[in-house]
Amino acid sequence: MIYTVTFNPSLDYIIRVDDFQTGQINRTTYERIFAGGKGINVSLVLDNLGHQSVALGFTAGFTGQEIERQLAEKGVLTHFIKVKNGHSRINVKMKSGQETEINGQGPFIREEEIRELFSILDKLKGEDILVISGSIPSTLPSDMYEQIMERLSPKGIRIVVDATRDLLTKVLPYHPYLIKPNNHELSEIFSVDLRTREEVLPYAKKMQERGARNVLVSMAGEGAVLLDENGQYHCSEAPKGKLVNSVGAGDSMVAGFLAGYLETEDYEKAFRMGLCTGSASAFSEELATREEVEALLSAFE
Repeated sequence: MIYTVTFNPSLDYIIRVDDFQTGQINRTTYERIFAGGKGINVSLVLDNLGHQSVALGFTAGFTGQEIERQLAEKGVLTHFIKVKNGHSRINVKMKSGQETEINGQGPFIREEEIRELFSILDKLKGEDILVISGSIPSTLPSDMYEQIMERLSPKGIRIVVDATRDLLTKVLPYHPYLIKPNNHELSEIFSVDLRTREEVLPYAKKMQERGARNVLVSMAGEGAVLLDENGQYHCSEAPKGKLVNSVGAGDSMVAGFLAGYLETEDYEKAFRMGLCTGSASAFSEELATREEVEALLSAFE
């Protein structure tokens, strides 16, 4: 089974405002509310691709209830820990020329609720896959990723990590199965400016030398790079299409890669599946469907 962890789930309030002006009343021309968070996005796309997963994490208050309701409605399995203090955050994502995001804080998570998450994770088996991604609320320990990796390392579980800065670099000694930085995050880690696939290659190698088994680097319209655990590089430009919504594209790439590898056990095919799944989400108002991904794959080959 695949498990995803979202430490700080959200309701994403996505709006479009024509010619947004500060200090004035602005009216929306489009609005939708989606259950969000990186791990949740991975679970939603996996479900769209025909692969079952269980979404784990923390929810609280009326917003937490709505997150769970939406996922249940879509058929996604969940095992969220109900946090007593606060409510799950609302993230506002506004499109008006440029995209602007305002992210909420999330609930106060107590030590006993953290222990409850660990008790769930302790039940995972060696053949399971765990995806941990996204930011950590200020009420959680800063080494939460490391604690999970260290705790589960003896079981041989394949763990996917999609995080930034220290959250990512500090788990590398635990040999995550897959990491997925984007080129900007990779640039920040090494204090360089990586803009092309060729420039990314040596830095993907550095991440592998630090401990990652597979390194998948997303680069928006520039495409992506994969350095697999066999030492092979896979590079490609992105499929052509109109950018509609960049939210969840990176998470979709992770889901597509996992689905592709589980179906074929071939890293090149998994890479292309991931690339097309990320693009399919970017070209749609909602997250990628199997039909959209296959259409891109057939046109891309």
